[in-house]
Amino acid sequence: MATTTAPTPAPVPAPLAAPSPGLAERLQRTWETAPGLLGALASVDHKEIGVRYLVTAFAFLLVGGLEASVMRAQLAASNLHLLSPELYNALFTMHGVTMMFLYASPVLSGFSNYLWPLMFGARDMAYPRLNALSYWVFLGAGIFLYTSVLVGQMPNAGWFNYVPIASQPYTAGLNIDFYALGLLLLTVSTTVGAVNFVTTFFKLRAPGMSVNRVPILAWGTLTTSFSALFALPALTAACVFLFLDRRFHTHFYDAGQGGHPLLWQHLFWMFGHPWVYIVILPAIGLVSDMISTFTRRRLVGYTWVALGTISTALLGFGVWVHHMFATGVPSLALSFFSSGSMVITIPSAISVFAWIATIWYGRPVFKTPMLFIAGFIVLFVLGGVSGVMTAAVPFDWQLTDTYFVVAHLHYVLVGINVFPVIAAFYYWLPKMTGRMLNETLGKWNFWTMFVGFNLGFFPMHVAGLLGMPRRVYTYESGIGLDAVNLVTTVGSYVFAAGVLLFVVNFFWSLKNGEPAGDNPWDAPTLEWATSSPPPPYNFAVLPEVGSRYPLWEGRPGLEGGNEDTAVRSIIHRGPPLDQGRETLGTTPLDGEPQTVLRMPGDSLWPFFLAVALTALAYALLFGAWRTAAVCALLVGASIIGWLWPEDVTEGLVTAGEG
Repeated sequence: MATTTAPTPAPVPAPLAAPSPGLAERLQRTWETAPGLLGALASVDHKEIGVRYLVTAFAFLLVGGLEASVMRAQLAASNLHLLSPELYNALFTMHGVTMMFLYASPVLSGFSNYLWPLMFGARDMAYPRLNALSYWVFLGAGIFLYTSVLVGQMPNAGWFNYVPIASQPYTAGLNIDFYALGLLLLTVSTTVGAVNFVTTFFKLRAPGMSVNRVPILAWGTLTTSFSALFALPALTAACVFLFLDRRFHTHFYDAGQGGHPLLWQHLFWMFGHPWVYIVILPAIGLVSDMISTFTRRRLVGYTWVALGTISTALLGFGVWVHHMFATGVPSLALSFFSSGSMVITIPSAISVFAWIATIWYGRPVFKTPMLFIAGFIVLFVLGGVSGVMTAAVPFDWQLTDTYFVVAHLHYVLVGINVFPVIAAFYYWLPKMTGRMLNETLGKWNFWTMFVGFNLGFFPMHVAGLLGMPRRVYTYESGIGLDAVNLVTTVGSYVFAAGVLLFVVNFFWSLKNGEPAGDNPWDAPTLEWATSSPPPPYNFAVLPEVGSRYPLWEGRPGLEGGNEDTAVRSIIHRGPPLDQGRETLGTTPLDGEPQTVLRMPGDSLWPFFLAVALTALAYALLFGAWRTAAVCALLVGASIIGWLWPEDVTEGLVTAGEG
């Protein structure tokens, strides 16, 4: 890992200033979003976009949870017929698609969008308009996929959408076309978002914030952004081939015409396994940053945790075949991918030991976020152990397509994503809203979710070992599955009640919560140096960073380890950059000031482009080729309008005007 070469960062460009009412007023006029609907549609403020991501993704979580609740009612006892087999297929497909693509990754993008510029001491993301486009296309993709419910054509071949069942002869309706085109829209959203995160990481960190001083969340999101850039082309190719097979009678997946159904599985899992880490590594970063605050010491093994994050993502590209052990792949490939699947536990274990050591050597305070962190560590270990078990080929052969895999999947994705996300909401919502969440409700919230989750999902291991296949809408009585399924259903409803407690706590606290103040947790990182909620410009003067924990400098006993406690960061004096929308550009490794960047203002073009792309998807869905051509022209026109040269002096606010 690169490190800073000087104990004191290079000086920031003169003149330096201290915050003042006049400066704040000028910056407010420059950066605030115009009121009204048009202002909301045109906003490129990373905080507004982050909140929209969080709200939208959480809404999809509730929808996906509702779908799961209906499925669990169907499976609560043997021989029930609350749902038809066809509707059950559609529900478990929409549940998987919603959780994997519309909740798990977008909710983490929401946190990173909101927090990165604040953690980096910047005014916005590197590409604010691209950021807006990413959200609008994500929203368009979600609406597009759920339109299938209105026309009774929901995707119904699982979130993995295997062919040949997903091919036209076996699923002739629009179901699979909704899936393929919806995922193509999501690849656009995720790709532009990933480019934005990568550029922001390397160009917009505060002066002095070398790469070994960034929060672990930044490492998690940066790593997954690179993963997305390399993994998404495989999904794009898979969906394009599928659409061509279904609409234009090509034969990419048709074994009878020279194609091969396993091509879909290879392409999907080349994307799908890295995607598993894309939806957990930023969550691990959230935990690594929060745990320092609640143990009152810096993270043990920061460098190893960062390297472990990167290693996990890299190894994640080499284990996709472990989803295909039962498809008849050669023995040599089985050995290679089985070994890779076991090796990937090493970097994950590093993070676990680092968290345990941080708690052990720190002074843990079990506020609600810390309870969720502790619960997450337990679930992380359980999910990891069951993952190692399925990495062993003979064991995997016995359990492929059983409920054991469903249990493992949920321990990984719910335990390692949802629990850190709820912890992060309790931790950072006070910064976003200015109000603390209720602590008593929070503790009820945690215990209900933790007990309900384990009561609901641990018995699935038993059901799998008893031989219950996954993706079945009912089962016979008298084969030993009634009790375990009833317990699972009860547990899942308790878990759902826990999630609803969080919703209740949020809305209650939004109105009645105690004022948060700037730094209610006495946390060490830069986002807590500004007001709650932050102003549109984030910081009146841009800070200069001298350590990983700038707000703990000069406070013996809080940083831990052998690092001295001299005050090296400069928080309340720095360049004001008030001549328009400006922020500092810094060098990629050491974070030395390099240039002043002029940032683009609010614009409707990202919204127009997202609408045009979504309309194009609908035109392709219904085979309206002339309409599709018009939509393609609208896409081109939106891009041209977006890139049309602007008056760079527009929006300039001078000191005299202020």
